[in-house]
Amino acid sequence: MCSVIMASGSEYFNRCGPKYLSNIDWNNAHHRRSVSASLVEGVYMLEEDRQARRGGSQCVAPPWWEFFNFKVVNALVDDNDKSIFGAIFEYKPSAYSYHRSMDRSPRYVIAFQGTLIKLESFARDLKLDIDIIRNGLHHTGRFRTAIKAVLDLVSVVGSSKVWLTGHSLGAAMAMLAGKNMAKRGNFLEAFLFNPPYVSPPIERIKNKKVRHGLRFAGTLIKAGIAFAAAASDNHNNSNGIQDSSFAAISGWIPCLFVNHLDPICSEYIGYFKHKKKLEDIGAGGLARLTSQHSLGNMAMSAVGIKGIDTSEPLHLLPSANLTMNLYPCQDMISAC
Repeated sequence: MCSVIMASGSEYFNRCGPKYLSNIDWNNAHHRRSVSASLVEGVYMLEEDRQARRGGSQCVAPPWWEFFNFKVVNALVDDNDKSIFGAIFEYKPSAYSYHRSMDRSPRYVIAFQGTLIKLESFARDLKLDIDIIRNGLHHTGRFRTAIKAVLDLVSVVGSSKVWLTGHSLGAAMAMLAGKNMAKRGNFLEAFLFNPPYVSPPIERIKNKKVRHGLRFAGTLIKAGIAFAAAASDNHNNSNGIQDSSFAAISGWIPCLFVNHLDPICSEYIGYFKHKKKLEDIGAGGLARLTSQHSLGNMAMSAVGIKGIDTSEPLHLLPSANLTMNLYPCQDMISAC
């Protein structure tokens, strides 16, 4: 089943960040989103501060997250370039600040930053972006560091009090970690900002009929390839594994925040709209079959392109709570 919330929410998106949040109501979805986005910003600040100190400069900014009773308990460091790509934040409110909404609060938030356009980190981050396109992020050392941190933390405190969040490349990292945990029966609350969707940005086409036509054509092609693969003994087992793997994460419903003008993530809007349309016309089985396959991966596999992992594309999800940002995506804050 596809559980999707489509909302423009434009009146809230320009109020993201710590300066607009003097008190956190954990029952408020917009507060939870704002805290998550702000902690991702905190990871960017930690890496910028590391680079500034390395260059002999002063600290970029004070740790504002302490104002909201968060503290950094561990920075996640890339083994290759020693950059900070994530951080574990612990929420430690004072005893007198307890109120009912605290039951919805996290104990820890693991946040991942996106691609940094800085000389020191750009080459490494660009390689990881290419790994996302090749569906190979799960083979990288950075993800191994990330998933170990998630597994270790959940094993100690449980899954109900651990949140995942990330922006762009970091959202892909958080999504992959969330999928891995879901397959283990641990459904972590996740807030993913502008997660990459590896596909031509059909959603950016202005003509609605053309958009629908392209998506239906893609669905029929994927269905044909999937049925042909299932008919082959050589592919039958692998398809069964992929089907069960996709079903295993159906109980995990991350919160996705995408900007309709961002070609990297906007196709999530069309992906879920099209899936809902198929279900509405009684083609739910076709929707379930084709929504777990990437036409690009299928095509690359069919022509024998090497280095492409065609199993379980990272960007595909059974369901999500999807919120659409109608503002121009000038930076991290306006994009989320």
